[in-house]
Amino acid sequence: MGISRIFDISQRSLATYQKALDITSHNIANASNPDYSRQKAVLAPEKSEYNGSLVFGTGVKLDLIQRERDSLIDSQIRTNNQKYSDNSKRSDILGQVEQLFGEPSDLGLSNTMTTFFNSWSEASVNPTSSSLRFNVLRSAENLSNKVKDIYDGLSDIKTSLMSDAKSIVSSINDYLQELQSFNKQIFEVNLKSQQPNDLLDQRDLVIDKLSKLVNINVTTDSSNSAIVSVGGMFAVDKTIAKEFQLSESNGKLSITSGSDSFPLNVTSGELFAVTDIYFRSIPDYVEKIDSVVNTLTDSVNQLHASGFTMTSPAETGLNFFENYTDGTLTINQDILQDPNKIALSKDGTVGNGDIATKIADLINSKLLNGTTLADNYGSLISEIGSQKQSSDQMAQSNQLILQQLDQQKAAVSGVSIDEEMANVIIYQRSYQASARMIKIADEMLQTILNMVS
Repeated sequence: MGISRIFDISQRSLATYQKALDITSHNIANASNPDYSRQKAVLAPEKSEYNGSLVFGTGVKLDLIQRERDSLIDSQIRTNNQKYSDNSKRSDILGQVEQLFGEPSDLGLSNTMTTFFNSWSEASVNPTSSSLRFNVLRSAENLSNKVKDIYDGLSDIKTSLMSDAKSIVSSINDYLQELQSFNKQIFEVNLKSQQPNDLLDQRDLVIDKLSKLVNINVTTDSSNSAIVSVGGMFAVDKTIAKEFQLSESNGKLSITSGSDSFPLNVTSGELFAVTDIYFRSIPDYVEKIDSVVNTLTDSVNQLHASGFTMTSPAETGLNFFENYTDGTLTINQDILQDPNKIALSKDGTVGNGDIATKIADLINSKLLNGTTLADNYGSLISEIGSQKQSSDQMAQSNQLILQQLDQQKAAVSGVSIDEEMANVIIYQRSYQASARMIKIADEMLQTILNMVS
């Protein structure tokens, strides 16, 4: 009985340390995988045998394959993923807006407006000059083209944002389907009293990716299934994965599911940056540009209509611009066909350029909210630049925090080759000792057999 117990204990020990070596090998193989969580062999004594007043140990067993993971660090990483992705995406979009305006430069709207008003100042010196009148028309056309370019560019950015939002919502739905599948697999493995450590790693990776797109909240139930809410709304567990759709109403992008009438409360992540700039920022920029151009149009037309053309007979009451609608600044077609219909004279006298002088002076007039047109437009450019700078700074701050959290995560979950090699030596020697015990038990058995033979 005693020798057989030695055989049993040693055999059990061999199997246990073989499994421990397997776990260590698995760690070493995934040492360079940042999404892998180190696994630890937790050994425990087998159930003892009782014989009268004596208690006999029955060896060692692999009690648990423990996954080294800190849920608090995971939660902090996901929270900062949402913030970083929001600010980083916002910075990228605002960078496109800045490039569109192209300020400060000779080709920017600010310089184009200045050139337009300067052309009137030049025409006031010699109102009868055909070349100076053509110069007024050219500068007006350049102004019209520049405004249209900016307006169309902002429209293109909005179209791109709509496409981005659709793609993000599609990715969210894909991730939710993956999470539901992983939850189901993990539940089934748990039913078999097994440990789905690698599945948990894969599921956490999907949750991390999801956290970059939209604000989420994650909890786990008694079966270790991840219950994820998106934008304050339940989204997935082990049996259900909701599918969200993107819709637009009154210029606002909303994300809803087929079974819920209320939209998601999106507050961070790439989706928030896209939907927020689509609904708030771009329309605000368009409104401020419209305000500047409308004020310019009305102010020029008011003065121009009070002046006289150089035609025979002289005409008055003509608007220089026909209208301004949806980024299109239209010049009076009659004036385009005949520059002599540009009304530069105040009293109808040929050679008088007083109206041209007054129009030129508009550049320094406080026409909009107590500021000049150039200053008002400059405030918009400063606002965009400030928003871009703020997003850059916030993204950098979030990135530094994420780097620190990644280091903390690596300290907990990362694989140390030195530590694993030390475990290899321990388990290997334990395995060798167990094998030696089997050999000793065999020698003892042979001795007994020789005694009775």
